[in-house]
Amino acid sequence: SSFDVAVVGAGIVGLAAARELIQRHPSLALAVLEKEQEPAHHQSGHNSGVIHSGIYYTPGSLKAKLCVQGAALCYKYCDQKGIPYKQCGKLIVAVEHNEIPRLKALYERGLQNNVPGLKLIGAKEIQEKEPFCRGLMALDSPYTGIVDYKQVAQSYARDFQEAGGTILTDFEVTNMEMAKESSPESEDGLKYPVIVRNKK
Repeated sequence: SSFDVAVVGAGIVGLAAARELIQRHPSLALAVLEKEQEPAHHQSGHNSGVIHSGIYYTPGSLKAKLCVQGAALCYKYCDQKGIPYKQCGKLIVAVEHNEIPRLKALYERGLQNNVPGLKLIGAKEIQEKEPFCRGLMALDSPYTGIVDYKQVAQSYARDFQEAGGTILTDFEVTNMEMAKESSPESEDGLKYPVIVRNKK
C-alpha cells in the first residue's frame, strides 16, 4: 500500500498526531503503523493517568502554556466522547516549617501559569479534604485529575479511522530508506519519499 504520510507507533502521541494531521489535511492518505496487535499497548496504557494542572513548569515556558491548555482540552474531549475521568484534585503538603516557603513559591508559579482554582490551605482544611493527611500547610490544586489514557488513545484511533485514516496493527517497521525522485513542483527539483518495510 502507498500513503502520503505514515506515523510509526500507535501510542497516544502517534494517534494524536495522526488525528490532527487528517483533520487538517483530509485529502491526504494517512496511515498509522503499529507492531502490536492493538493501539496503546505499552506506555500509553500503563501510566499514572494524571491530568496535570501545570503548577511545576517555569512561568512563560512552552511546557507551562501547553500543560494548562492541554488539561482544559483533555477534559473537554473526554466530555465530548463520554470518556470517564475524575477531577479529584490534589494536595501538595508541607509537613515541616522549612517546606512552607517552597510551597508558597509553587503557589506563585501556578498563579503565573494561570492554573485554575489554586489556593493555600491550613492544617484544619487539609484534614477536612484528606482525613488521614497531616501537614502545616498545603497547596490545593482542584483542577488536577485522572483518566484512563488507553481509552483516550483508543478514542483518538476511532476518530482517525472515521476520518478515513488507516491503522495497520501487527506491522513492525524494520527498515526505512529514502527514495529520490524528480518533482518539478519542489524548490530543488527533488523529493524524498520514504519506503517503509516490515517484518512480513
